[in-house]
Amino acid sequence: MITHVVFFKLAEPSKETAQTIQSKLMTLPAKIPQIKHYEVGINIIESERNYDLVLISKFDTLEDLNTYQVHPDHQEVVTYIKSVASSIPAVDYDS
Repeated sequence: MITHVVFFKLAEPSKETAQTIQSKLMTLPAKIPQIKHYEVGINIIESERNYDLVLISKFDTLEDLNTYQVHPDHQEVVTYIKSVASSIPAVDYDS
């Protein structure tokens, strides 16, 4: 199994923008069958070092993760996120 973790730091943090990102991301499991687990959390502790949201997703194989990455519905959400985020680090690992 591959775990894909992504953090999102918003350029102009707001509850509304965080909720929009969460909503858009949560539409993807119904559209991309390679997703085996998918959760999106909005940060609840105000701290300069904290990111605003996190995505934790799981895929059976690296090929499934790659399919997800290039899927048109995922790319549409990514385009929006890039327009409102200042930083989007990710970690992918065998789990």
